[in-house]
Amino acid sequence: MPKSHASDELPGVPARRAALRLLDAVLRRGEQLDQAAPGTLRGIERGDDRALALAIAQEALRWMPDLDALIDGSMKQRLGDDAKVRSVLRLMLAQALRLSLPPHAVIATCLPLLMGGPRRLAHGVFSAILKSGQALPAAPTLPESAQLRWQAAWPDRVDAIAAGLVEPPPLDITLRNAADTAEWIEKLGGHSLLPGHIRLPRGGSIEALPGYDEGAWWVQDLAASIPARLLGLGEGRRVLDLCSAPGGKTMQLAAAGWRVTALDRSARRLERLRENLARTGLEAEVIAADAMQWRPAEIYDAVLVDAPCSATGTCRRHPDVLHRLIRFDELEDLQRGLMERAASALKPGGRLVYAVCSLEPGEGEMQADWVKALWPVPVDAICLPAGIAPTERGWFRSDPGMLADVGGIDGFFAAMWEKK
Repeated sequence: MPKSHASDELPGVPARRAALRLLDAVLRRGEQLDQAAPGTLRGIERGDDRALALAIAQEALRWMPDLDALIDGSMKQRLGDDAKVRSVLRLMLAQALRLSLPPHAVIATCLPLLMGGPRRLAHGVFSAILKSGQALPAAPTLPESAQLRWQAAWPDRVDAIAAGLVEPPPLDITLRNAADTAEWIEKLGGHSLLPGHIRLPRGGSIEALPGYDEGAWWVQDLAASIPARLLGLGEGRRVLDLCSAPGGKTMQLAAAGWRVTALDRSARRLERLRENLARTGLEAEVIAADAMQWRPAEIYDAVLVDAPCSATGTCRRHPDVLHRLIRFDELEDLQRGLMERAASALKPGGRLVYAVCSLEPGEGEMQADWVKALWPVPVDAICLPAGIAPTERGWFRSDPGMLADVGGIDGFFAAMWEKK
């Protein structure tokens, strides 16, 4: 692929152009930022420039309603929502107000993205906002659709959720051997919120950290590690991990002594799962198939359904999810179908865990309410970090406003049942 800038282009411009393309991929084409990033950033040679482009796009998306309010308040005639100059101004303001980059550097590297009148307009609006001393609010303003949904669902939590989005999250890792938690805290620094978990400051190369090459740990948000913890030790029993890629829960289950069948329909994502298993030295049977079509040859002692969902619970690390069109009805139908499949693959006495990284009750609590044929098993508080308790119904529910004093947590829901 050719380089993304001409030879006479200022250093730093390619990173800003890539950030603009990432913003366009999310807002115009509805792509996920993680999916758009590899192709968009491939032409940028320096790793720090790629990281900067991604950070600029993420901060523009995280604070977009507030950035737009600053832009609109500085203009006599409102710009169109899809105007290129609006997108460039979002990136400029995100750099100055969130990443603390010098205004002259922002101007020099962003104005080349525009031509003619829009360039002068962007320069004028950007300079006027900074000279006026205007600032962003203490917490991001949620996009209207998310604000309305979460205000209805979580009226006592919506402000805390918004506050939890202020900063990107720290780095959570899950250890292959939970008994070595103290040892790895000493080697890596950071702190632990549960056995087998370590939280580190974000930034730096993950691959360069001690223990990565020998597969002593893998990256996994603390909330995402809870569903597999609910099943406890495997002791050689068989578990089916549905929708398993890229494999964090598969590795947890294998490390806990389960004989794991990991199923996912994405061959590309299963390659990552296989790579993760090879790096950690853990074993699992890996099957590429659609869970709604696949017929198991046996029944299992446990089934974990990490169902496809809106992923709105990950908004502090993936702010693009706040701006994507989500077909909740289709996802909820799929989730219900997957639970039916999972129950049919379960032995009598076996346990089913259902989980989603979502803040939507329709994907979490309402799905759990629908289950009638299985016997509910309350979540054990020992599986949860201090500061989060099971709900009154015995479920696990977290949101980005929780554990704020120790770095926060993603939004997640999990529930468990037993087949009588």
